[in-house]
Amino acid sequence: MSRELAKALTHLASRAPVFTVEEFAQVMGRPKNKTWRVLHFLLEGGWIERLSKGKYLIIPLEAGPEATWSEDAMVIACHLVELASIAYWSACHYWGWTEQVPRTVFVQTTQRKLRTTQVVLGVQYKFVHVRPRKFFGHLKRTADRGTFTITDREKTLIDALDHPEFCGGIRLIMEMLPAAEHINWDKVDRYMERMGSGAIYKRLGFLAERLGTRLALPDRDKRLAKWRSRLTGGYAPLDPEGPPGGRADSRWRVRVNVSGLENGLVTP
Repeated sequence: MSRELAKALTHLASRAPVFTVEEFAQVMGRPKNKTWRVLHFLLEGGWIERLSKGKYLIIPLEAGPEATWSEDAMVIACHLVELASIAYWSACHYWGWTEQVPRTVFVQTTQRKLRTTQVVLGVQYKFVHVRPRKFFGHLKRTADRGTFTITDREKTLIDALDHPEFCGGIRLIMEMLPAAEHINWDKVDRYMERMGSGAIYKRLGFLAERLGTRLALPDRDKRLAKWRSRLTGGYAPLDPEGPPGGRADSRWRVRVNVSGLENGLVTP
């Protein structure tokens, strides 16, 4: 690699691990149509990785051929799609609610993609499309190689109940709830109203009662009564990915289609 090219990559990497063709051409001082051969050279040499059309990732020397990163993977994730936020199981792990490390980085986005998964340097990314009204509650965090956006604790909890299948299932969510510390439950209430999903009230209310005092829920009776007043008609499956049917819980209007939860117990 020439000194000029190495200097250009170093300059780009100092700002972010991902760059566009336009940014590369500007740093190189060349027209955009004169950079393709250079980019091809960098791709062939393993210096960069193509993420999408016109967007590339600078590969750090210490990464190795099958590089996997933790926070760096989150930084990359937020460059793979517009309006992206780390969410679901990945956010649960980030907030320390579970020690189970997901093999996939879950990315919430309002953008529809033809491919819902993508592998970059051995890391698999899962894109979950949501309506714009459900895309909120984000925080920006800084990592060694850039910044990433992640759902805050309250939105992470709400998203887990909205889509348990992206958080390891309802069993894992029930195990995580007692560990979900520093939750602002007033914000949870506001978020649930904003989401406009009756299933979230049903699942959270059912789990909260089964967990009892293991879940630190302030103003428990008042809050549970408020959640019950928000219930919609019909029965929601406790686990959307579980078997059909299940015992009908009329108090929370859920189908308990997960064995071992009738008495608040999680069976092995």
